[in-house]
Amino acid sequence: MILSPSLLAADLANPATELSALEDAGIQWLHLDIMDGTFVPNITFGPPFIRALRPGSPLFFDVHLMIEKPASYLEDFREAGADMLVVHVEADRHVRRTLAEIRALGMRCGIAVNPGTDIGFLRWLAHDLDMLLLMSVNPGFSGQSFLPEVLDKLRVARALLEEAGAADVPVQVDGGVCPENAGILTDAGADILVSGSAFFAHKPYAARLAAFMRAAETCPPRRAEKNARSWKRRGSL
Repeated sequence: MILSPSLLAADLANPATELSALEDAGIQWLHLDIMDGTFVPNITFGPPFIRALRPGSPLFFDVHLMIEKPASYLEDFREAGADMLVVHVEADRHVRRTLAEIRALGMRCGIAVNPGTDIGFLRWLAHDLDMLLLMSVNPGFSGQSFLPEVLDKLRVARALLEEAGAADVPVQVDGGVCPENAGILTDAGADILVSGSAFFAHKPYAARLAAFMRAAETCPPRRAEKNARSWKRRGSL
């Protein structure tokens, strides 16, 4: 299991300190939630903030675009230092084209899906994406409770990817994730877990990471997780 802490729940008054602490704890991914106040009822940060973080961090920047018309901003996020861009299937009319554009810009690409959205599109898009993100809360705010019905959706998603011959596509789960449900999620098919307040509110970070890893250790790494672990920051060896 890969843990990708959501920076939105960190001490944003001291982001450089937080990134350094994450690196020291052994974290390798960082989840960055971009919200526009239109697609979701909240506004966070954009490319300038990511650009400010990038020079001081070797972490893999996992950028989740909860915005309308994401295709209009791909180059901005690439120049800011994103390593992967994940767009919502609900926010993009031509998501296959957008995924291809993200890859052409040298980034990993992913599709995010809200809790109430069907995932049948995986039958046709599985080979166009590098990662699938299942939202396990209604997006927009940190600290919400996990929606248990997403567990079945996760199992179906893993089965659809396997049936489509895309077993190497990892599934990420975001929303209400904590050590108490990390094991259930990985067993059901998750390879990457996003955690915000359930991670950052519990220092030291190394101990909190260890708690997540212990919870998920009953599930051996899948091919998809091994694939995701090979992904590096753009420009790194």
